[in-house]
Amino acid sequence: MQQYLSLVREILENGEVKEDRTGTGTISIFGAQRKYDLREGFPLLTTKKVLFSGVLRELLWFLRGSTNINDCLTAHTPIWDAWADDKGELGPIYGKQWRRWNAVNGRQIDQIQTALDTIKNNPDSRRIIVSAWNVGDLDDMALPPCHLLFQFYVVNGRLDCQLYQRSADVALGVPFNIASYATLLHMMAEECNLTPGIFTHTLGDAHIYLNHVEGLKLQLTRTPKALPTLKMNKKRFWDLQYEDFEIIGYEHDPFIKFKVAV
Repeated sequence: MQQYLSLVREILENGEVKEDRTGTGTISIFGAQRKYDLREGFPLLTTKKVLFSGVLRELLWFLRGSTNINDCLTAHTPIWDAWADDKGELGPIYGKQWRRWNAVNGRQIDQIQTALDTIKNNPDSRRIIVSAWNVGDLDDMALPPCHLLFQFYVVNGRLDCQLYQRSADVALGVPFNIASYATLLHMMAEECNLTPGIFTHTLGDAHIYLNHVEGLKLQLTRTPKALPTLKMNKKRFWDLQYEDFEIIGYEHDPFIKFKVAV
C-alpha cells in the first residue's frame, strides 16, 4: 500500500495547518488522487491492523438502506455511535440516499440497483453514478456524507470505480474507505460477471489531525507486506451476508490507536 503511505508523506511534507469543525486542528492538502488495482490484491492496509469486520458491517448496513445504529451495527462496531441520537438514528445518511433517494414526483430511487442494471444492460454508459449528496436532506443528517459520489466504468471485461470524497481523515477514515469501496467493487463486479479492476480514490480536503501525526510517522517506518485476498461466496448481490466474506492471508503490523475527532 505504497499509494496510501505516499499520501501520508505528501500531506506531512506539503500540507498546511488548517482549523476544522472539531477544533482539533489539521494538516491538510486539497485535491489528491490514488489508484488501487484490485487485480494485484485486496487493498487492506498492512502497516497497521485494519478491522475489516467493521468495514464490512458498515458497508452491508449502508446497502440495507439503514440509518439507525441499532439495525445490526452498534452491536458489532461503534463506528457511528458518536453521531447517533438517543434512539440510534442518524437521519437520511448514506443508506437512505443509496437505496431510497426521494424524487420530486414522490417515488423513491434505488441507486445501487439502478447502477447494477445499467452495468449489465448499458455498460458503456457514462452515467453509472451513485450520489449521497442530497442537498435537500443535508440539514437532517447527523453528519453530511464525506464519501459522497462514486461512478462505475466498464471496459474489456473489467469494472472500475472512482470515488469522490470531500473530506478525508487520512489516519482513521481513509483506510476504511479504501477497503469498503474495494469490497463494494468486488460485489458489483461479481454480480455483473466482470473482473474487479481499478479503484480510483479522489480526495478533496485530505487531512491529518494534529493528534494523529505521531501514529502516522510510526507507520511510515514500517514496510508494507503483501496484500491479502478477498474471498466471497458465490451468491446474488442482494443475498450476500457478513458470513459470505473472508480475508485470506492478511499479515499486518500492530494496531495503532487514533482518537476519533467528532
